[in-house]
Amino acid sequence: MREGAVGAPFSRPGATLTGSAWGASWRWVLTEISAEAVEQLGGPEWLRATRREALARFSSAELPTEAEEVWRYSRIDDLDLARFSVEGGAGPGSAGAVPPGPAAVLSDRAATVLVENGVVTAVDLSGPAAAGLTVTPLRELPGDPAAPDRPPADRPRLGAVAGSADPFVDLSTALTADGVLIEVARGSVLTAPVVVSHRFSGSGVVRAARTVVRCGANAQASVVEEVLSSDELTLVLPVVELDLEEGANLDYAGIQALGPRAWQIGYQASRLGRDAALRSLIVALGGWYARVRTDSRLVETGASTRLLALYFGDGDQMHDFRTLQEHAAPKTTSDLLFKGAVRDTAHGVYSGLIRVRPGAAGTNAFQTNRNLVLSEGATAWSVPNLEIEDNDVRCSHASAVGPVDEEQQYYLESRGVPPDAARQLIVLGFFQDLLRMAPAPGMHEAVRELVAAKLEGRDGT
Repeated sequence: MREGAVGAPFSRPGATLTGSAWGASWRWVLTEISAEAVEQLGGPEWLRATRREALARFSSAELPTEAEEVWRYSRIDDLDLARFSVEGGAGPGSAGAVPPGPAAVLSDRAATVLVENGVVTAVDLSGPAAAGLTVTPLRELPGDPAAPDRPPADRPRLGAVAGSADPFVDLSTALTADGVLIEVARGSVLTAPVVVSHRFSGSGVVRAARTVVRCGANAQASVVEEVLSSDELTLVLPVVELDLEEGANLDYAGIQALGPRAWQIGYQASRLGRDAALRSLIVALGGWYARVRTDSRLVETGASTRLLALYFGDGDQMHDFRTLQEHAAPKTTSDLLFKGAVRDTAHGVYSGLIRVRPGAAGTNAFQTNRNLVLSEGATAWSVPNLEIEDNDVRCSHASAVGPVDEEQQYYLESRGVPPDAARQLIVLGFFQDLLRMAPAPGMHEAVRELVAAKLEGRDGT
């Protein structure tokens, strides 16, 4: 097997490297990552130590294949890491060619964070709306004076929620030059969202992104995060960690509008304490292959999570979603609703698991996936699953894959609506319940416009 082929070990000494200072021009082939090369990413000692540990795990692992259930139906066998390299020179303006994203419509904000090619380049906190909020680039977090290879005890360790879910999470951690830590203090209520805009550019480059959100006890907040890229071949590895303490309430929206040649292999992990509540909405419209694995763990009594996703693929795109709703405590609730549409020769994949652990009596867990297939050559797969290890639970799952309802189409056309416009109205109506759940005023219409533009072929992706 050639170096870089899927399934081969990825432990390669002797990377080619030029330049050493942060911001210099440094570059190495992805299949030749060495510990020395990762050290060039810089940052505090605790971040360097975290990257070393992740690189060691990645280097000793074999990459997944479509033979594994969690990667079934994916395009992972098509990923040749030898086509990608890591490139430096990140900083203000480094991703300036990337057009603004949908979050630009949000004028009322608690904070705005700009991340260019994986490096935080601007943080703006907006006065009274940001009371109780702290936003810190990971590179600016000091280490514990007694243990420089660990962050201070009052700050979460990178990976505390995400862990080491798969080799791509480890690779993302190993290549994390910077990231965003959003902390909402105990009892604080943010009256406007925190907006994080990730912009990526560069051809044949892999980029890591890390966002950590920590809500203290009884805090309330909303976070809108967008992932954007130029129209170039790129591999983006975003990892999002959501940590909610007792009674915390978080609304999170992740909007992916990558360029049409981009690969994304993303991971979102959440951990919910006693009586905490999370509502997460993922919108996926861009990329050639865009995958998000979502693991939500309810670890204490009374926690509840609502997982939502809207995805629309055309051309030869593939949107790939894998979810885990894990109930590890009694009287917890999870509700999942993922909706997708595909046309042309696009593919949609959904595979999800509700897992009820022993001792989680009183669980309520629901899982629904619905898909519209708008063209004969398009395909959608839906595979919901249950794993129940306790009694006294209410769990259900449902999935549907089918074309536009002919009666709805006929009804609109019989009232003078042109066929294409009728179909657009039906698709937008199909997504409407999800659009209404966007966490910030203005996001509803912004996302609706993105979907409408894609339906009309004017999205530019």
